[in-house]
Amino acid sequence: MTFVTKLRFQSGDRAALDDTVNSLRSMLERKGAECKGPHTEPAERVRVPLYEGLSSGDSLGNWEFEVFARRLEIHGNDHIAREVGHMDFPDSVHVEIEVEQKKPLGYRQN
Repeated sequence: MTFVTKLRFQSGDRAALDDTVNSLRSMLERKGAECKGPHTEPAERVRVPLYEGLSSGDSLGNWEFEVFARRLEIHGNDHIAREVGHMDFPDSVHVEIEVEQKKPLGYRQN
């Protein structure tokens, strides 16, 4: 059975996001891992209300910013995917890791 490690990166800092994803992609290619991506997702505009105090009536308006996202997949190479899972990423980049187990076509478990 093959494992697919899906990585999703998000950040409000596009330069830090691109640098992180591109350096990871280069490292994966040097180690011979089969990698798909990075795939760019549309930027998401986030609006957060700001308040002067703790009571809900003292609104100062909204704080708006963009969140950028990239996706990357590692096929097989479990040891490399495990290594990526233990890496330290910049604080400005949020990383989600999902591991999916793929069964070969026609595989039957007894």
